[in-house]
Amino acid sequence: MKVAKLYSFNDIRIEEMPVPEPGPGEAVMKTMASGICSGDLMPWYIEKKAPLVLGHEPSGVIVETGDGVSGFKPGDRVAVHHHAPCMDTARCPFCRKGDFVHCPTWKGSSIHPGGISEYIRIPRVNLENDTLKLPSGISFEDGMLVEPLGCVLKGIRRAGLAGGGFHAETALVIGLGVMGALHVLALKALGVKKVIGADRVSYRIQKALELGADHAIDAGREDLERAVYGITGGRMADVVIAGPNSVHAMEAAVKTAGEGGRVVLFTPAKPGEALSMDPNEIYFREISLIPSYSTGPEDTRAALKMIEEGRVRARMVVTHRFPIGDTPVAYRLAAQAGESLKIAITFE
Repeated sequence: MKVAKLYSFNDIRIEEMPVPEPGPGEAVMKTMASGICSGDLMPWYIEKKAPLVLGHEPSGVIVETGDGVSGFKPGDRVAVHHHAPCMDTARCPFCRKGDFVHCPTWKGSSIHPGGISEYIRIPRVNLENDTLKLPSGISFEDGMLVEPLGCVLKGIRRAGLAGGGFHAETALVIGLGVMGALHVLALKALGVKKVIGADRVSYRIQKALELGADHAIDAGREDLERAVYGITGGRMADVVIAGPNSVHAMEAAVKTAGEGGRVVLFTPAKPGEALSMDPNEIYFREISLIPSYSTGPEDTRAALKMIEEGRVRARMVVTHRFPIGDTPVAYRLAAQAGESLKIAITFE
């Protein structure tokens, strides 16, 4: 079978590997679609894992199951999360609290060999605890959005929205790549009255407006803080999503949050960067800084529900499709951060 293997940011090769076989409690999936994650486009982040088979947003069809598998059978259409927690709430304090990404099992679990692979072995813990059957009418490209949309919904939930008791009339999304676009869709679906987007790429600004953003700011031409002040009548944003992996974006998020506002740090900063600010600016304005890393079973299920309801679909954000043999080309296009949003690797 073919896989896309990354050796360095500029060295991705299509290689052959044996088709995996399932062990007890495991399954093998034939991949039908797999997304290129924006996190994989950060050289410092992805190269420390190299060499590796790229991708962690796959969906496909179960083709074989190992001994002891009862919940899945060949022919099932599924979306697979590359990490899964133990869900042993009696023993695991992290699963008991719902902090799944800190569960040691979650950190040690993975699909084999990776998402951009013609076939994938799904270990028992992934199969049992975070593999979801796709309802009829949900395409494989829709299915590959479960993981990234789950990440979006986790951050929104941690900010207190989506039933968390925090009322937000205005939200600002800084960075309008695919994850920013998914934030726009999710925030509007959850009833936020005014969603503002900000980016420096005109294509992405226009796409955000098409997806339902009420305002979109060209941060390369306008002062972001001043623009948000004008749009909100000086109140600023109740929730700010800091999308880009930079301290500059995080600092801008704090400045554009209103009193009592909440800032979601959705992406890590580059190595060597340090967040520096007057603590009294946070204290007296009561700004909450909320990091949100990856996702877990609760939020992937919420993501699939939102997709099933039609609030988010692949046709809204997928702009390019490539066969696995063209993964290096697809990866370069995604890294350009230009006229593209979600890029899908599709399989026959």
